[in-house]
Amino acid sequence: MGGCFSKPKPVEVKVELSLLEKEKEVDGLSPNGKASPFADCRPNGALAHGSDEDSMLLPLNHNSRDFVEASVCHVKDLENGQMREVDLGCGRALLIKQHGEFSAMAHKCPHYGAPLVKGVLSKGHVRCPWHGACFSTATGDIEDFPGLDSLPTFQVRVEKDKVIIRANKQALQSQKRSKPMSRCSAVINSNTGFSHVLIIGSGPAGLVCAETLRQEGFTDRIVMCTMDRHPPYDRPKLSKSLESTAEQLKLRSMDFLQDHDIELLMEKEVVAVDVKTRSVTFEDGMRMEYRKLFIASGSKPKPMSYKGKDIRNVFHLRTPEDANSIARLANNKNAVIVGTSFVGMEVAAALTDKAHSVSVIGIEPVPFKNALGEKVGKAIMKLFETNRVKFYMLNEVSEMIGQHGQLKEVVLKSGKVLRADVCVIGAGSVPATGFLKQSGIHLDSKGFITVNKMMQTNIDGVFAGGDVVVFPFPPRNNKKVNIPHWQMAHVHGRVAALSMMGRLSEFKTVPYFWSAMFGKTIRYAGYGDGFDDVIIQGDLDELRFVAFYTRSEEVVAVASMNYDPIVSRVAEVLGSGKTIKKRDVETGDISWLIDKGSH
Repeated sequence: MGGCFSKPKPVEVKVELSLLEKEKEVDGLSPNGKASPFADCRPNGALAHGSDEDSMLLPLNHNSRDFVEASVCHVKDLENGQMREVDLGCGRALLIKQHGEFSAMAHKCPHYGAPLVKGVLSKGHVRCPWHGACFSTATGDIEDFPGLDSLPTFQVRVEKDKVIIRANKQALQSQKRSKPMSRCSAVINSNTGFSHVLIIGSGPAGLVCAETLRQEGFTDRIVMCTMDRHPPYDRPKLSKSLESTAEQLKLRSMDFLQDHDIELLMEKEVVAVDVKTRSVTFEDGMRMEYRKLFIASGSKPKPMSYKGKDIRNVFHLRTPEDANSIARLANNKNAVIVGTSFVGMEVAAALTDKAHSVSVIGIEPVPFKNALGEKVGKAIMKLFETNRVKFYMLNEVSEMIGQHGQLKEVVLKSGKVLRADVCVIGAGSVPATGFLKQSGIHLDSKGFITVNKMMQTNIDGVFAGGDVVVFPFPPRNNKKVNIPHWQMAHVHGRVAALSMMGRLSEFKTVPYFWSAMFGKTIRYAGYGDGFDDVIIQGDLDELRFVAFYTRSEEVVAVASMNYDPIVSRVAEVLGSGKTIKKRDVETGDISWLIDKGSH
């Protein structure tokens, strides 16, 4: 394989790259050298986790039964730029040393519980090794997404060369905290047809927008409306854990929203927006006026043309109920997946231990060819085939055939007939903007809302974000792009909220997404659209690799499997505005990516 090396250095594997089987299982499914551009990114170091012997408990302050103090290590045990997970007796914390100073905070990322000690420490923040969220080492505040919560921080002092942490027991147990939020001070009748801020959509863009407004001191009315029947939930998990309920997937409870005066109208579909009267009309005839509008209506399934659209047990995975039905109907039955999108492939993977057979139909020769390249796509396809998934590529659906109205066969355009008891269509999506066509809000030729760097549309007071927008992307000279990532929607929500309050917020993030299949996780950072080459290091056959996507002579994106925290490290470099050259990654030796570098 050109440019590949067969075995990474053993010490690199031990210190930086190996991912415990247990952690692999948790990730994705659990709830809740030479001078280089990486020189400023400090690795977490080779120090082992703090042992119980390091954690001599000290007498508690008699006036503070809610707190615990522990001596966790010697002052010389950590070098600058290193992190260590330490035990305080009733919980663990992350100890950090930067510029000769110690700090401590929760050791788990509040998003999915990743061990932050395996992440990247750089310039006053820690970046999660799994999904790229960033947290300030000084305050614990979340600085980049995904996720909604921040980290609690703990007091650190040095006495007689011993590093001592004092921590609130409850914070030590919870490992997360919400930023303080203001309440609504306006006297509002819930039936009043006016909201100072109206948010269409309750996904991450809408939810982060609402929470950011409250965090930043907004005290007027906020109404968030959704077509969903549930409070906000973790939609990416639907395709990975089909049997999860809305309650298990919830991001915020109704009580949380009510406590912070974020009103949620469920099962409400917007059918029209009148920008002249600043009002929104719902399908049930209800009308609401607004002062500021944030549109985060997301996407909807791409229309498909085939016979038999009235046949039952054919799903677009949109809700927990859809996921539950798919899992139930596939049990010991024949499942067909139409489309090799990430969602479609995740569903296929999730069904292999339930269904009698799993078949995947795709129009491309190889799954993920456009996103990850042909070599990576083939390696992942092989993983699926090893797990009994049958592929029918370069093919499309011609007809769904039923018996007594229920699906029994899927007919392909090639003439092949597949037995099918349940079918899931994951063939891509289009923006859900049909209700805006007569509004005057500018849509591009594909139906995406065009916004500026402040997430503002062409209409004063109307903002948009998430999957539904094209926005100026600084790394591509502010070319208008659509990046439908869960993480990116969080960023859009925050920028829009700050813009509504007249606060300029620099758009600074690195696109980051992940996909979990058969207990293995693909991580991806950057924007690889239009890549012209893929430099692969590691072993594709063993699914332990890193792929660098390049345009001309520059790395624009990276993907990996079993190579943590390299994707987060690359995200850190790209986020700092530095450039990684193609020549730096095609030598076959990428030890400079993971070695400490000079300080």
